[in-house]
Amino acid sequence: MAGVALGTVLPAVGEAATSSADVPEKQYRTVTKKKVVHPATHTATAGVRATGAEVIHVGGHSTNSVFSPGTARHSTTQVTVVTGAELLKTGQTNVLSALAQANPAITTAALPGGGASSFVQTMQLRGQSPDDTLILVNGHRRHIGANFNSNAGTNWGSEPSDISLIPISAIDHIEVITEGASALYGQDAIAGAVNIVLKRDTHGGSINFKNSGYYAGDGQALDGSANYAMALGNKGGYLDLAAQISHQLPTTRGGDFYGTLFDDGRNETANRNVQRGLGIPKTTLETLSENMSVPMGSGFSFYSTSTFSHRRANVPETYRAATTGDTWINTSLYPNGDQPYITMDQYDFETDNGIRTRKFGFAWDAYVTYGRDAQTYGTKDSENVSIPGSTQTSFYDGSSISSELTSGLRGSRSFRTGFLPKDINLKFGAEYRHDTFQMTQGETSSWSGVGATDHPGNVPMAVTNQNRDVFEGFVNLGFFVTEKWEWTLGGRAASYNNLGTVETGSIGTRYNFNKRWAIRANINSGYRPPTLGEMSYFYSAPYPGYTVDQVPANSAIAKYLGSGSMKGEYSRSYTIGLDATPVDDFHITGNLYYIAINDRLGSTQSYTVDQNDATLMSLLKAANLESATSLSYYANLYNTQTFGGDLNADYTLRTHRFGKFRFAMGINFSDNEIRSARNNLVNEYTKEMVLHSAPKNREQISVNWQYGKWSVFAQEMRYGSIVYMAAPTGPGSVPFQQNPAFITNLEVDYKVFPRWTVGVGANNIGNKYPTRVSRSIANSQQGLSKYPSYSPYGFSGGMYYVKTSIDF
Repeated sequence: MAGVALGTVLPAVGEAATSSADVPEKQYRTVTKKKVVHPATHTATAGVRATGAEVIHVGGHSTNSVFSPGTARHSTTQVTVVTGAELLKTGQTNVLSALAQANPAITTAALPGGGASSFVQTMQLRGQSPDDTLILVNGHRRHIGANFNSNAGTNWGSEPSDISLIPISAIDHIEVITEGASALYGQDAIAGAVNIVLKRDTHGGSINFKNSGYYAGDGQALDGSANYAMALGNKGGYLDLAAQISHQLPTTRGGDFYGTLFDDGRNETANRNVQRGLGIPKTTLETLSENMSVPMGSGFSFYSTSTFSHRRANVPETYRAATTGDTWINTSLYPNGDQPYITMDQYDFETDNGIRTRKFGFAWDAYVTYGRDAQTYGTKDSENVSIPGSTQTSFYDGSSISSELTSGLRGSRSFRTGFLPKDINLKFGAEYRHDTFQMTQGETSSWSGVGATDHPGNVPMAVTNQNRDVFEGFVNLGFFVTEKWEWTLGGRAASYNNLGTVETGSIGTRYNFNKRWAIRANINSGYRPPTLGEMSYFYSAPYPGYTVDQVPANSAIAKYLGSGSMKGEYSRSYTIGLDATPVDDFHITGNLYYIAINDRLGSTQSYTVDQNDATLMSLLKAANLESATSLSYYANLYNTQTFGGDLNADYTLRTHRFGKFRFAMGINFSDNEIRSARNNLVNEYTKEMVLHSAPKNREQISVNWQYGKWSVFAQEMRYGSIVYMAAPTGPGSVPFQQNPAFITNLEVDYKVFPRWTVGVGANNIGNKYPTRVSRSIANSQQGLSKYPSYSPYGFSGGMYYVKTSIDF
């Protein structure tokens, strides 16, 4: 079974695995014919089952040792595992896109929004905001990014971690906790958690190349990745290195320009295919990672995990026609019209270092983690028409920087008692975090007057340097009251120096009727504070005929408009689930859940600037925002609730003549509702972004056939409908429904030699496009919005690819 180490013992459902809290790291290694692996990586679990693209569902009791890089697994909480090999089999080179294709509980848009929101993909787990999913690497919290999704669109106002900045070749597997596991894993795991576990091999490696393109003839991409492992010493040390380079050329799917291109006779015969704003942007991404452990004697081991990434991206903005009526273009500079671009140059780094040891009968993990994301923005192929005689076409727009310093200590131990049938598993810890967020000013010419077209730089008001200290502690307890009945209890308290102290908790239980059937249930409470970026981010978004400025929530302008003190989101969730293995090789997992969130955060509606409001105009003038026609800011807007569920099943058929077949299916649905809202701050657009910007349901079936040297993977996915709105104000704010769609993916691999594999495949093999946007809505964007920009399966049509890999 993919993702499970050869030789790892898999206890039956309801059977407890041996705790590694009593075993030093160098002793719990299992030697196989192929390589040396850590059971801590492939943790011994009960009820291991596969669905979708070789997705493993973990449903049994297993170790909670702090030595393990995996999440603390309880049979009361469902953990779904996608192996690194199966991420590659999706045909995607972006980790987030691959994970979303493999797991129906996750959705992501190829283009989350316009402008700066196009730089970073975001994901929704169980229909919730990306900020409500906790991201971990080897069990430790990963820092969030500096890119605030300030442009209107799906996941508007989020500032999550970016898992795409980890080389896909470095990943052993990804664990998706589809629970409101706030007390077990972190207070902000309101929707759940995603833990990326990196490879920990001692020798060998691989080299992978892929070339892809879209049926339409554009969007060519090259991707190369590699990993290499070696032993450090002869006492169990290891070093795993990985790298990936991806270069993606843009796609163009916007409609023909609607309106007047020129004031002269050229307008009648001009080519109107001039807009580039609807398409996958041009990007280049380089990523590196290292994961190592060095035994130091006396039961101590030192470990280090680091990632480094550099990304360059160019995103096209609103096309400007060469007409005297467009006051944003200098026709002497651009006599044939102008397609401006905004650029990002990003450097992201994280290092996690610590010591593990066994002392006083406990397993200990002491660590220090530092992560930093720095993004520099610019505008090119542009101008500032408010500077007389200026011929400047490229501008420095400023930067945003986020960082997180974490230090912590965790401990775990298993206890035997005379009155309980199995061990009591205890895990506890304390952590300190120091978060920072900065924005720097753009050069004067980028923001003075109307600013650079089509993305003005950061005005002096945007300059900020925020920080926050967090002190957090937790304790989790797992035990069996009978041979078949398990309980888990968890509590977590965190003190935020700018928000106060918050307590959350979790209670879970599971009853194993026998080795084939079990039920479980959970109650969780959670808390997510607003990020520092959400409290202080500035962004200007010009559209044809109007400009929407996202002003900092703590600014004088936002205060004048009615912003108050920001609060965090409080949540409670309830889950009931079923795990079953009716017959050998046939597995079923099902869940029903309810999530309620109070004081849910989001961007307010776009307020029209009243030119007769002297006070407001004075504040805008002081901030050099006089050109703004609409304003929005970030605030607590809603009390929401989500009803949802998922069902996964798989069956493995082994034949003597025709090889092995794995059939799988997965269903996920989540229905978001607004229980109450601050109606003076929201409108239909903001509500639709919360309720219907992601599909309520996703279904997928797949078959993976392995026969000799051949392997064939086929997957059929169905996406439910979404509601698309082209703009937050004006004619583009009319709701438009994108119809459900079926998407087919196919890959065929052949082993030329035992260590050399070649493959061909296609995603969206039927070349399915989203529902065409109505002409009235498209024309509100000068004809650009041909397809919904945040379609969950993209808008670029079918993609083909060829790839090869060599193992050594």
